[in-house]
Amino acid sequence: MKRRLAIWAVAIFTFCIFSYLIDPFDPVWQNYLQTPLKMFFEDALWVFFFSAIISEVSLLIDKTLNKLLPWKDRTVKRLLVQGVLQIVGSVLIVMIINAIIDCSSHSLPEMDSRKEYTLLGQWIATNIVVSLTISAFNTVDYLLENWKKTAVEAAQHKLRASKHKQAAMAAELQALKLQIDPHFIFNNLSVLSELILEDQQLGYDYSEKFARVYRYLLVNSKKDIIVVEEELKFLESYIFLIEKRIGEGVVFKINIQEEYKSMYTLPLSLQLLVENAIKHNQTSKSNPLEIEVYTTPDKELVVSNTFLPLINKPDSSGVGLTNIIARYEILGYTKPMIEKTENKFIVKLPLI
Repeated sequence: MKRRLAIWAVAIFTFCIFSYLIDPFDPVWQNYLQTPLKMFFEDALWVFFFSAIISEVSLLIDKTLNKLLPWKDRTVKRLLVQGVLQIVGSVLIVMIINAIIDCSSHSLPEMDSRKEYTLLGQWIATNIVVSLTISAFNTVDYLLENWKKTAVEAAQHKLRASKHKQAAMAAELQALKLQIDPHFIFNNLSVLSELILEDQQLGYDYSEKFARVYRYLLVNSKKDIIVVEEELKFLESYIFLIEKRIGEGVVFKINIQEEYKSMYTLPLSLQLLVENAIKHNQTSKSNPLEIEVYTTPDKELVVSNTFLPLINKPDSSGVGLTNIIARYEILGYTKPMIEKTENKFIVKLPLI
């Protein structure tokens, strides 16, 4: 409403100034201040009335064109169309009001036709100038608002890109750590050497899974999203390594509905959650750690594990779960839900 009142004020000011400038030597202006107060207020009301009508018609034209012919599509065409419509609208307003006055008023003084057409032309010219002034005022305001909005969106996009780059680098670093972690490599190579001595075929299968894990880390660690089916294949290889290394200390239950396998999730998300579960919980044969991976009808990919906390908590970089949440947020997706009960720790990843 404040903006509309400001536009009306501009219209009134323009109307008065141009009405004077179009014929400053008209005898009417010389005695204008001596006119009766009643006539002065009547003139003021007419000026306000005309200015308000012109303003509203001008705003309506601009608003309609913003939808049908935005500035960003065809600037020159929009400028020409807007100018023509403003002029046509101004002329129509004058003609309609003039016709109404002629039909409703029978006591108007007789006037020379030449003088009458001159006044009508001045009135039309004044209305056109007011209309174009309001249109220019409204257009500048519209363009400034859009410029500010675009600047803010660009800044936000730049910030999101920066955060995403940081999170991606953190995920890549985590993958790199896993690749070069001497304990991880030593443990898996030790298991591999034992399996080769016991069962060559099993040793071969283990080396194949080991190679798949590293290949997946190298190829997919930089991607934003990945098909659930691909992530599950990687998880299958990763679980194979864990089961052969830890044995019966951990039990996995995978139940992914077929309809959700073609959807997307973040790469390494399942591996990071499984790694967190093993890192922060006890894994013993007498009381194995249970890890479940399943989907829900709400299109969520859930990783749940029994809560068996270690007595001595290991050092944690905080990259795993924090990184997953940050990446979901930066990419503009619904953030994961974390639930912690007395017996379970549950993370729900929204499927994309």
